[in-house]
Amino acid sequence: MSQERNLEENLLSQAAENTLSSQLDEAETIEVDVQTDLLKIIQGQADAVSLSGEGLEIQGVRVQEIEVQTDKIAINPLSAIFGQIELNHPVNTTARIILTEADINHALTSDYIRSKLQNFDLNVDGEIISFKPQQIQIYLPDDGKIKFQGTVLINEKSHTRHIGFTAVVSPRTKHHPILMESFNCTQGEGISLDIIVSLMNQVKELVNSPYFKFDGTKFRLRKMEVKKGSMILLVEANVKKIPQL
Repeated sequence: MSQERNLEENLLSQAAENTLSSQLDEAETIEVDVQTDLLKIIQGQADAVSLSGEGLEIQGVRVQEIEVQTDKIAINPLSAIFGQIELNHPVNTTARIILTEADINHALTSDYIRSKLQNFDLNVDGEIISFKPQQIQIYLPDDGKIKFQGTVLINEKSHTRHIGFTAVVSPRTKHHPILMESFNCTQGEGISLDIIVSLMNQVKELVNSPYFKFDGTKFRLRKMEVKKGSMILLVEANVKKIPQL
């Protein structure tokens, strides 16, 4: 972040920091850097906005570290004066995010994340099979892989059953997408080969998507780096509006 800022940048940056801090449940450190000047504010422009923070938490989801950088943006000048950055046009953004194993697993038990883990359906030879994740635990060992352990509720032909599973995933790199290295049933009756094939095809389609959408924001995961006990994500996004935390 820039160490030398003009008066307008200082006022806007401090106001934006205060606004974000008030929306977060916890923040060890947070810094916003709005790069602009008075003339550009009047014209509704800013060269860029940067954000960095440590220990940010909201709704049970905690991020160990985050760094966000935008390109040139068009903003609402009146709202900017009061520290509220409102976009007049979509902006391209890059982010580097560090998550710890403990924080990921804590987030998976939060009401917010559990509300997002909706049922997903598979069409297996004309029959709809419904899956609902129950308990999921993630492990980040020192071999660069992501290991999952959990249970899922499967509904097929009006019959509901629990399946326990373990899985090992190789993270996305510059050279290959996310790869499923193994999937094993550890509890219950197991899953038929037809269901496994349909499940793997849907997972493949998902991870090979050029981008994902969330609340009007398009984003894609450029790279994942897994270290013992933590994960680093490099993300690109096209943001239509600054999200309300």
